[in-house]
Amino acid sequence: MSAPLLAITDLTVVHDGDAGTRALLDAVSLDLAQGEVLGLVGESGSGKSLLCRSLVRLLPSSRLRIAGGSVKLAGHELTDAPESVMLKVRGGEIGMIFQNPTSHLDPVMRIGDQVAEGIRFHQGLDARAARAAATDVLAQVGFSDPARQYDSYPHEFSGGMRQRAMIAAALSCDPKILIADEPTTALDVTIQAQILRLLMDIRAKRGLSVILITHDLGIVAQVCDRIAVMRHGRVVEVGEKRGLLAAPSHAYTRSLIASHPSLPEEEAAPKAEKLQMPGAVPVVDIEKLHVRFASGGLFKRSSVNAVDGVTLRVMPGETVGIVGESGSGKSTLARAVLGLTPVSSGAIRFDGNDITSGRAALATLRRETAMVFQDPFNALNPRMTIGQMLAEVLRVQGKIESARIPARCGELLDLVGLGREFLDRKPRSMSGGQCQRAGIARALAVDPKLIIADECVAALDVTIQAQIVELFRGLAERMSLTLIFIAHDLAIVRNLCQRVVVMHRGAIVEEGRSEDVFSRPRHAYTAALVAAVPHIDPDKPLLAPPKMATAYAHAAAN
Repeated sequence: MSAPLLAITDLTVVHDGDAGTRALLDAVSLDLAQGEVLGLVGESGSGKSLLCRSLVRLLPSSRLRIAGGSVKLAGHELTDAPESVMLKVRGGEIGMIFQNPTSHLDPVMRIGDQVAEGIRFHQGLDARAARAAATDVLAQVGFSDPARQYDSYPHEFSGGMRQRAMIAAALSCDPKILIADEPTTALDVTIQAQILRLLMDIRAKRGLSVILITHDLGIVAQVCDRIAVMRHGRVVEVGEKRGLLAAPSHAYTRSLIASHPSLPEEEAAPKAEKLQMPGAVPVVDIEKLHVRFASGGLFKRSSVNAVDGVTLRVMPGETVGIVGESGSGKSTLARAVLGLTPVSSGAIRFDGNDITSGRAALATLRRETAMVFQDPFNALNPRMTIGQMLAEVLRVQGKIESARIPARCGELLDLVGLGREFLDRKPRSMSGGQCQRAGIARALAVDPKLIIADECVAALDVTIQAQIVELFRGLAERMSLTLIFIAHDLAIVRNLCQRVVVMHRGAIVEEGRSEDVFSRPRHAYTAALVAAVPHIDPDKPLLAPPKMATAYAHAAAN
């Protein structure tokens, strides 16, 4: 058996804090073969990203240090290699792509120059040769007009194209190993499928070895050869993907698999729908809604239809999912419903009152609706405790007496499954799942009839996603809440929502019971979305790009 390209043996990383030394990576041992794709899975805080940063000695804090173990790349030890050697290893031997391309691409530097920068450093080429090489790499990762797009800036591209640019920068120096840290978490299922297909094509052409960090077991089932499961800084299980997914030996791995929200193979029993009283008034009644945004320069003005003639009714107690790619109009529609985005034409009625016609209806809407946001950390005030945030909402709402506010804050935490000790905690001392529960508690503080959740589980691990979805399900049943759930994860929408709305280019292209839409999609665009969902069964491949393109063309024509 040939020696592995990368061999990690008993790697230990510790944090030297005021309270003493604590191990964050505890004797981790792994290897990576030439041309292999290794999936690294586990919850936030398990040590996945720290392990990969340790390989190239880019630890995120000066208080972190490698305390023991070995990292060998093609037989050469990296843990004690001189910095001059590591400069060549970083990028030249081991490339990295990150989760959020927006924060890792320089906003004032042209895309092509960011790719060429590494080429010039590692290969010593002049500006002209580096530009030619960078243009070629941009073409390899799917830029349609790389010579022209070379001079574009990151803000001029979609999220999927920015991720391709990051992949181009990582591949520009022809590394032996590519580390991909959650490269598709923030992307829609169709763009995710394209990026994963791109990585697999590049791996096949270049013979790359890949370490893919993700919390989505569907992704590792589709693209990885082996899977390593991490928890609390340790590797608890590692094995070939089919064997590990079919018969996991560790209880933690079994819990990850059980939490994965797969689409059912067959049509499931329909979800129980709330009986509506005769003559019941819709909570939200949208009719022929248009939202247009101005575009163009100083001398040539035009408009973009972000929401194009949408008609939708949401009845009391319903859970309605809205799905579609970025730019399909989902979030714009939600903001229009809450009165946060001006309406160009059409009507939005909340409890029978048109919110576009007067301030009184809009004031009622804002007292009786709430929103849960995508990023649980940025949605909370970092300077306030959870108790202070909840109390502030209750005081502004004025629905309960001041003396009752402290008790009500505790009741709200009980509703979302947080202990009352969190009243005195600030967001920085809480996990992502805990912060999202606090955000839901804040939404419940207004005693809402309607909650709009906008991509509220996209940034969370699969086990935490399952907990938040179950929390929403329980709250909807106990409190008769009406829920509009916006997501790009179709499996979660299928499991939670009674009804689903599919949006494409600002319009609703399909609507119906979740069971019907996902098992028998009528529109080609919906079928393309469903086919692009990574399945936890390794033998169910992702939709091939040509089929995806055909589906899109058909959808656009209809």
